[in-house]
Amino acid sequence: MKYWLFKSEPFKWSWEQQKAKGDVGEEWDGIRNYQARNNMRAMKIGDRGFFYHSNEGLDVVGVIEICAESAPDSTTDDDRWDCVHVRALCDIPNPVTLKEVKANPKLADMALVTSMRLSVQPVTKDEWIEVCRMGGLNGKTLEPL
Repeated sequence: MKYWLFKSEPFKWSWEQQKAKGDVGEEWDGIRNYQARNNMRAMKIGDRGFFYHSNEGLDVVGVIEICAESAPDSTTDDDRWDCVHVRALCDIPNPVTLKEVKANPKLADMALVTSMRLSVQPVTKDEWIEVCRMGGLNGKTLEPL
């Protein structure tokens, strides 16, 4: 299993909207950055990701799972752009802010800190475990701590 972070502006697509989609999930569409697209092309069903509110909130608010692998983005006729489908798994009990991530030396190399503009980014296993811990979750079971 690999881990990822997906950024979304809450006024465009919020965590509450993602949760409302249930197990069917939703296409993570509209990405027009090659590196972010390539990250999605590398994803497999069952990989997990953080749902991060960007611009407003600036915090990790939930955990999502890849429920369909990369396929053409339905919002464009341009075949360069792919996307995955994701479904909500659980809330982060204590949302983890960007400020907290930046203050944690264990996360100094996290893409959220070093590649802040990238909307779909990889997360290492150690980063996953640490952010989950900070948010009040067991990173392996997703059970509250």
